[in-house]
Amino acid sequence: MISGLALWQWRQQAQQQAIAAQVPIAEIDWLLQELASLDRLSLRLESFKNSPAIALPMSLDELSHLWEQRLSDRVPIQYLVGKTPWRNLSLQVSPAVLIPRPETELLIDLAVAAAQTADLQQGDWADLGTGSGAIAIGLAAALPQATLHAVDVSAAALAVAQQNARQNIPYHANLGGDRIQFYQGSWFEPLSHLQGQLCGVVSNPPYIPSILVPQLQPEVAQHEPHLALDGGKDGLDAIRTLVALAPDYLRSGGLCLLEMMAGQAEQVVNLLEAAAAYRDIQVHKDLAGLDRFALAYRR
Repeated sequence: MISGLALWQWRQQAQQQAIAAQVPIAEIDWLLQELASLDRLSLRLESFKNSPAIALPMSLDELSHLWEQRLSDRVPIQYLVGKTPWRNLSLQVSPAVLIPRPETELLIDLAVAAAQTADLQQGDWADLGTGSGAIAIGLAAALPQATLHAVDVSAAALAVAQQNARQNIPYHANLGGDRIQFYQGSWFEPLSHLQGQLCGVVSNPPYIPSILVPQLQPEVAQHEPHLALDGGKDGLDAIRTLVALAPDYLRSGGLCLLEMMAGQAEQVVNLLEAAAAYRDIQVHKDLAGLDRFALAYRR
């Protein structure tokens, strides 16, 4: 336990440190919400300052050490806390998985809208390169009659994804049973038994050109898994594979939905058109108005 006044003083100092280090000061309150269970209102009004005792799972020295890792080593705050909010989920994250971005939430909305339009709400869906399991869990919650097949080449990432599925199943009652199945392997390799059966293939694959990965902000370049970032020389290695193989696994009318880097839309559309297996190719924008998602249907 710690007094509200002592925590308030720590917060004041942390805010000055954040400004000096050019780290968003909002991260401090997010950290305190997660660790000290303080709500946004008490933080905004600073009313917690008058509390005689606040439950904190560590000492102030330990909290300061944690914050120092954020400032000096640029460790993402999500990794320090070990979880992140995403849609209406709370997901565990570790350096084994990419931290789910708000932009990727739109993949779920696009997939659900397309599924309703094309009558694809039932049946089998694949989340390839599942990482934390965010997309698979989000789709399972939004498509209660679908079965999700989540694939990742990383055993460490799959362990995180499976834990997230277990933790979010009680929250989403419709995630019971074996509606999310996990496989270790590269892209479609573990799904040979589903050829021609998938209603949808959804993926947020690595799409950053190799030369740009070291140039990303240090939180990403130094701490997030390069396996989930590096898309090869032009950033399109994984997307080429997915576009080429998805028609073998999609049923007629099934959808392929991919996240991509801003500036790649024309190349991805060209890949989809050249495959000659897709129709109704679309490009959708992200929250910033940038072309971020490609969607197409199996002929």
